[in-house]
Amino acid sequence: MGTTSNATKVLAALFIAAIPLFLITAGVTWAVNDLRLYSHGFDKYNIPAATGIEREGLIQVGRDLRAYFNSGQEPLEVRAEVFGQERRLFSAREVLHMRDVKRLVWGVYILGAIAAVYLLGVTAVGLLWKGARFASLLSRWVLWGGVATIGLIAVVGLTALVAFDQLFLAFHKVSFANDFWRLDASRDYLVIMFPDGFWFDATLFVAFVAIGGALLLSAAAGGYLLVRRHRIRREIGSVLPQQEKVLRV
Repeated sequence: MGTTSNATKVLAALFIAAIPLFLITAGVTWAVNDLRLYSHGFDKYNIPAATGIEREGLIQVGRDLRAYFNSGQEPLEVRAEVFGQERRLFSAREVLHMRDVKRLVWGVYILGAIAAVYLLGVTAVGLLWKGARFASLLSRWVLWGGVATIGLIAVVGLTALVAFDQLFLAFHKVSFANDFWRLDASRDYLVIMFPDGFWFDATLFVAFVAIGGALLLSAAAGGYLLVRRHRIRREIGSVLPQQEKVLRV
């Protein structure tokens, strides 16, 4: 009995932790692959004027970067017209850094896939094995996972609002084993095309995606639990008068 209870607790803890992991990695995956986010940043920060690359050329660079992240292509090779002259856009140092970024992106993909498989696997096995009894337990786990996601995003979000530069610096130091990410904003196009403001906006985008997903999951789980509680109370209410009649007899 104790072993079963402990196993359920471990299963629940992993399930709850997998929800924010899945939602955040889903947000990052969306951000990496959404060209609208790239074009919004190019327009907002006037990147055509900063780089000498026409807007359509910048969009094509965005497409090239997305294709690079989702392929086995190495090294990164991007060409663009800069002030009317076609040239290789990124320096050797930038190319090396993008190789590291690509590994990080694939790590996000893999973590998201693992979380998704775990969530779907536990859900499918539990429902097939226990049916409606597991659905109630599952709903509570989903509700807690949604709350955990919102709490985590709130903490990181508040930190980003107060000290984004320090948070962004810490992220690079933790994520990369070298200093190729230390680029020159006066000549390196990765920094010119994607300034700090772009990354702040991208962080907010990921946060909104994760919170939106958490709210939807929490609403569905909470709604199910409320409906189930109402049904149980109604069933109890219909049984009690019948028991009173039996006692009178």
